[in-house]
Amino acid sequence: MTKNIACFFNLKLLLSLMLLLLTRATQAQYKYPFQNPDMPVEDRITNLLSLMTLDEKVTCLSTNPTITRLGVKGTGHVEGLHGLAMGLPGNWGRKTPVPTTIFPQSIGMAETWDPTLLQQAASIEAFETRYMFQSEKYHKGGLVVRAPNADIGRDPRWGRTEECYGEDAFFNGTLAVAYIKGLQGNDPKYWITAALMKHFLANSNENSRDSSSSDLDERLLREYYSVPFRMGVEQGGSRAYMASYNKVNGVPQTVSPMLKNMTVDEWGQNGIISTDGGAYRMLVNAHHYFPTLAEAAAACIKAGINQFLDTYKPGATEALQKGLVTEVDIDKTLRGVFRVMIKLGQLDPPEKVPYSTIGTGPEPWLSQKNRDFVRLITQKSIVLLKNDGGLLPLDKNKLKTIAIVGPRSEEVLQDWYSGTPPYSVSILEGIKNKVAANVAVSHTTNANLAVAMAKSADVVVVCVGNNPTGNLGWKKVDGPTEGREAVDRESISLDSAQEALVKSLYQVNKHVILVLISNFPVAINWEQQNIPAIIHITHCSQEQGNAMADALFGDINPGGKLVQTWPDSLAQLPPMMDYNIRHGRTYMYFKGQPLYPFGFGLSYTSFEYSNLKTSADKIDKNGEISVSIDVKNTGSRAGDEVVQFYVKHLKSRVERPLEELKGFNRITLNPGETQTVTTKLPASTLAYWDVAKHSFIVEKELVQLMVGSSSADIKAQKVVEVR
Repeated sequence: MTKNIACFFNLKLLLSLMLLLLTRATQAQYKYPFQNPDMPVEDRITNLLSLMTLDEKVTCLSTNPTITRLGVKGTGHVEGLHGLAMGLPGNWGRKTPVPTTIFPQSIGMAETWDPTLLQQAASIEAFETRYMFQSEKYHKGGLVVRAPNADIGRDPRWGRTEECYGEDAFFNGTLAVAYIKGLQGNDPKYWITAALMKHFLANSNENSRDSSSSDLDERLLREYYSVPFRMGVEQGGSRAYMASYNKVNGVPQTVSPMLKNMTVDEWGQNGIISTDGGAYRMLVNAHHYFPTLAEAAAACIKAGINQFLDTYKPGATEALQKGLVTEVDIDKTLRGVFRVMIKLGQLDPPEKVPYSTIGTGPEPWLSQKNRDFVRLITQKSIVLLKNDGGLLPLDKNKLKTIAIVGPRSEEVLQDWYSGTPPYSVSILEGIKNKVAANVAVSHTTNANLAVAMAKSADVVVVCVGNNPTGNLGWKKVDGPTEGREAVDRESISLDSAQEALVKSLYQVNKHVILVLISNFPVAINWEQQNIPAIIHITHCSQEQGNAMADALFGDINPGGKLVQTWPDSLAQLPPMMDYNIRHGRTYMYFKGQPLYPFGFGLSYTSFEYSNLKTSADKIDKNGEISVSIDVKNTGSRAGDEVVQFYVKHLKSRVERPLEELKGFNRITLNPGETQTVTTKLPASTLAYWDVAKHSFIVEKELVQLMVGSSSADIKAQKVVEVR
């Protein structure tokens, strides 16, 4: 017995010795312990910080935390709202622009109502971003992608509407989660790129954004404005975001306590928190919140900012010299930066990182696979707004003459955050590619010639819409209907010259198809009353023309839906700076009859809803129920329907929305086909924020479940009890 015990301890000692030798051998492979990918992440960061000089730490508060002396290769930021931006529009490619795959604008991708498609688009973008960064041929850009924009488009005048996913918090959050997952990939240890969400938070006015305050109550903060960001962190796994320019309730977001109190302490955000471009200096020269840049720098760092998009070093250095901030403060905030660098594999040997070989082989943006996908997601983004008399789809076998006119007919415009696509197909080119050789196609962008051409055409396709860059450079637009970053729209009507063109065409030819190419809601009231067919698409897609031609000629059936309420005039909207959406903003509180409701979109076929069921008539406050409905294609064409699930609180103790989206599902049905569509409804999604308790509360109440094809077209409803 004693001999056996002795053998056991000798064996244990031998194993311990072998483990020690193995550990030392492993560590001997690396010059510094932090380079060992098998070491716990926090230990690696602690070791790295202990080796850095104070000046190096201050330098790493930029967007490129490279430490040459220690062999640390950081990575900077790139723009990527709807494809990697390495091209000309915003000069993101700098002196040597490179083409990349360009999808529809974010608001356009949102109009697909298909998170799977957005995740696929983001995956393509992530691969191209890593390719660009690692290839010997290009070797530019970075791996932190400034996307998605999780802000909410609460007002159609907002100049950056194109960047968001619409007006509904849950919907935006769902799509943000999908885009984040696509950008970061599914490897359990490493990200292909890091998704940096913009702009936290309540940031949806451009005029005076550097000094304005978004004033809102605690319930709106928790139930609306912060929701997409929270979902992006908790469900999407994003560990990077940008603080917005504006104040919220009088406090600039760059130094807001909610950066730590909400996103870090509550949600678990432990990575990068950056300023917006120039926002640090705005604390002094626009907000006038601090008298000196040193005080502003110290406040940013203490609030949790660990990357400055600004000239910050003199202010940060002075803050250290004056004791306004300490090296310990900088150490604490820098940990988040290096957590992201480790997730990207930047501190690890290439052979350990599964994405390290990306960068060889042909340029991915030239692949047929990417082209095909762009065409698909663009097709799915198209929204049919009107189709009286069945003018659409066009029959190319019967068509003899077609006039294609209007200022947007022969161009594919890019916005400020676009890259430059390797090619682009205009609507003119798309239609020419589609029709037979014996079809006479006439074209002009001249209004007078357009009217002359329309007189003899079987059908007129008139292409109108906004210019997403404003056409005049930074902070400038060429009319009140235009908007862009730094400029809000003054009007939501169609440009007067374009409206005059549409009216003139209709006077000489009633077979007019209005193709509206816009990244904003447009109050096309006269057109809705008179023009027989109206179809909407957003800007930027390199396959814009082919996708639109596919829809016009019925090779695909439009199934996109609007993601904002389209008012019929500014009179239906509260003042721009009123951030209290309960005053009549969004479909949840809108007063009056809009031009087009949230979730609206027609089809070349028809759908019938029936047999609404729930798995139970009561929901426990900690439980969930399933809601299902049968949807049948009752028309003669295959088509897509977006089934939308809403709720209404019947006797809540606090003010609730008129209705609120809680689920959606895009399906494809053949003629005569029926499909059962099901969504889960957790009771937790019915909670409201209790201001007194500072927490979400599920109340005992009756809730009306509503299912339909838009917020204004409810097909079936049922009341359930929350216990």
